[in-house]
Amino acid sequence: MAIEINDDSMSAEAAGTVIATATRAGDRWAVSTWPDALTRNQAITALTLAEWLATGHGDDDPFTIAWRTKPQGPSYFANRLTAGISRTPSA
Repeated sequence: MAIEINDDSMSAEAAGTVIATATRAGDRWAVSTWPDALTRNQAITALTLAEWLATGHGDDDPFTIAWRTKPQGPSYFANRLTAGISRTPSA
C-alpha cells in the first residue's frame, strides 16, 4: 500500500496496482473514487479510504462508515489526523 502525492496528481496503490487517482484543477482535486471536488487534504483522505477498502475492509467497517459520512466527508478524519486528535468520532 502506498499513496504517492505530487503537486498536481496523487495515486493510491495496493498490491502493486493503482486503485485510485486524484488530479488537481486549481485549488480543488478530482478523485476517481469520490463524486465531488475536494480539497487537497480531503483528496488524501479519499485515497486512504480507497486503500482501506482495497485491503479487505468492508462497507460495514466503522472507519469506512465515518470516512464516507457527510457533511464532514473525507475532511473530518484528515483534520483530526493532522491535529493529532483521536480517530474516534465524538458522539
